[in-house]
Amino acid sequence: MPEIAYLECSRCHARLSAEMPQTVCTQCPDQPAGSLYVRYDLSPLHGTSVRDAIAAGASSTWKGMGRYSSVLPDVLPVTLGEGWTPMLKSRRFPGAWVKEEGANPTGTFKARGLAMAVTMARHYGLKKLAVPSAGNAAGALAAYAAAAGIEAHIFMPRDVPFANYVEAVAYGAHVTLVDGLISDCARIVAERKQQEGWFDVSTLKEPFRVEGKKTMGYELVEQLGWEYPDAVFYPTGGGVGLIGMWKAFEEMEQLGWVKPGCRPRMIAVQAAGCAPVARAYDAGADVAAAWQNASTFAAGLRVPKPYGDAIILDILRASNGIALAVADEEILASILDWARNEGIFLSPEGASVTAAYNRLLASGALKSSDRVVLFNTGAGLKYTDVTAEAMKLQRP
Repeated sequence: MPEIAYLECSRCHARLSAEMPQTVCTQCPDQPAGSLYVRYDLSPLHGTSVRDAIAAGASSTWKGMGRYSSVLPDVLPVTLGEGWTPMLKSRRFPGAWVKEEGANPTGTFKARGLAMAVTMARHYGLKKLAVPSAGNAAGALAAYAAAAGIEAHIFMPRDVPFANYVEAVAYGAHVTLVDGLISDCARIVAERKQQEGWFDVSTLKEPFRVEGKKTMGYELVEQLGWEYPDAVFYPTGGGVGLIGMWKAFEEMEQLGWVKPGCRPRMIAVQAAGCAPVARAYDAGADVAAAWQNASTFAAGLRVPKPYGDAIILDILRASNGIALAVADEEILASILDWARNEGIFLSPEGASVTAAYNRLLASGALKSSDRVVLFNTGAGLKYTDVTAEAMKLQRP
């Protein structure tokens, strides 16, 4: 396992030391400061023999996500068994696979990023972590902080899916419900973190959540026989997963593990009631303007302005991708369609992706034979209350 060489700013490309905990770039001349990427000396891992050893089940400290410990920080992990989630072949669409992230601990993909962030927090000796969350990151931080013996301070909108609140409280986190959106929660964390001694593990405001999320990129490529799909559909709120997968593709090409120049089209999907990236993409803008009066029952997509908006837009254009917005009515219809015809209970965020996939099929922009990976970022059962409300369903 290579040691971390340095942290690199995504904007100004300044190099910072990884010997101490870092947040965002301290060298950027403009604000907001750039997010930091973890960089390694990957040369000892070059070649397919290392790749094939991973595929053969080479020993690893971590099982699951730790399958890729050779491209993760060489520290003792805080793990609950996250990663290596199923790739489910569609019954109806010959080229479609669902990457079922609901199989992770705490029921969502957030387990990957927070496992890595909490691992490094313990490594650095941090005692108090804080996060603003649309829901699922809160549960994941609470779980991994409990496993690590670290305090978790969580701020999330009052109307998050009830499961998110229950799990955070059950794990012993300090939970504050806020009358507002995740942006209001982020403001509270920013205002109080210095006084309270919190380390902020917000989306893209520390380097290691991206490292955990990038394992999704390694996994989907390995699960497809070390070949890229034609497209990856990803529900995009904060966008860390999309950014992490793009980093994984870059690393795999440097390592010689995949054929370069054939990366998938990245399809970012948002809810019509909160679609800052889709609006910026359509306008040809480099950054997104904050979305006013955000509203959708897909709680994870209710992010008025992602911190990594510029990075997301760059990736979409570099991959010949696109950003789409789908209405809540389309999301609900897709939840029911995939539950009844595929046996998969999607989260609202995951159903935004399947709805977008259907739209591109209908328009002829994609064929059913095109190989695509559709990310269901969370278990549908975590959204029982909000999905039932959308269905106008009450307990008999």
